[in-house]
Amino acid sequence: MINEHIKQEPEKLGIAQTLSEALPFMRRFKGRTFVIKFGGHAMGNDNLADLFARDVVLLKHVGINPVVVHGGGPQIGNMLERLRIKSSFVDGLRVTDSATVEIVEMVLAGSINKQVVTAINRAGGCAVGLSGKDAKLISAVPLKRTSKDPDSQIERVLDLGFVGDPSHIDPTVLNKFAAADIIPVIAPIGLGEEGQTFNINADTVAGAVASAIGAAKLVMMTDVEGLMDSSGQLVPRLTETEAAAMLRDGTISGGMIPKIETCVAAIQGKTEAAHILDGRVPHVLLLEIFTEHGVGTMIKAE
Repeated sequence: MINEHIKQEPEKLGIAQTLSEALPFMRRFKGRTFVIKFGGHAMGNDNLADLFARDVVLLKHVGINPVVVHGGGPQIGNMLERLRIKSSFVDGLRVTDSATVEIVEMVLAGSINKQVVTAINRAGGCAVGLSGKDAKLISAVPLKRTSKDPDSQIERVLDLGFVGDPSHIDPTVLNKFAAADIIPVIAPIGLGEEGQTFNINADTVAGAVASAIGAAKLVMMTDVEGLMDSSGQLVPRLTETEAAAMLRDGTISGGMIPKIETCVAAIQGKTEAAHILDGRVPHVLLLEIFTEHGVGTMIKAE
């Protein structure tokens, strides 16, 4: 009688099978740290943001230490537009002058950071928001980028203003948070040697934090399925060497460039694996971490 009843409810049986499949992954990653970059469409969708918060809390409750780094490009763009401040981009990076960096800090460390913290706390977690300025978490220097003229082949240095690059990550506060079962939520703002505020690409911050704390995984949540090859097909797995080759031959372009660069750098550091996931998919974080085949693109060492 019981067996027949179960057969009539395949959805419940499927849930039980999924939980059973997750067990070895829970055991493998218990006590490990995952750095998760939260951004893209999911941040602007209340339902997806709430599901993300629940998934982060679930990770914490099964013994994984999640560290969240959030972006906020669209929200910054909206605020700049409202204030009639024009902005431009170079290789996916926002050129940031003194007026713009004030708005960037206000939006990232203020509005967005507290929204993410509130969502995690409402889901049953204990999250605390901070920027790179807090506890000397992220020291930064001006980001240097060059551009080569296609005709003259002359290389020139690009002035990105207050766009920064992490020069040092001090994980002290993150270690204390982990010991206290607090989930850190980091806004990608860095502090310069002379007290300047730097706007840093959130992907870059996530990778630097992952390397500094020896995270088991770096997870990038984006608005695409993962990395696509030259024919538009998803690349489910690749090594850091293969990823570097795709950067050189131009297969990877636009906003995906800093993401892959960050993943490769993290793998070359202390991080075991990096993942690029489609944040538009509900519970994509759990699908990647707790299922055998996962989703998106995974980058590992040789």
